Amino acid sequence: MNNYASVNQDDCISCGACNSAAPDIFDLDNSGIAGVIYEGDSNRGVTAIAADLQEELQEAYDNCPTQCIQLAAAPFA
Repeated sequence: MNNYASVNQDDCISCGACNSAAPDIFDLDNSGIAGVIYEGDSNRGVTAIAADLQEELQEAYDNCPTQCIQLAAAPFA
């Protein structure tokens, strides 16, 4: 199970698909670039995403046109 998420912000095209699918996990900054906001993660990929949000997380991952969402079973840092 992939409990951790981060966005490769260099590849983000600001489409908002992740935020639409999982607004409790992703948001866009003032420049329109996506990042993980869940529980104050600040896109570091160190905060485990709750089990009840896994379906939304997977939907966001599947719908990202640039595949810039990174998922992992362990924290990124």
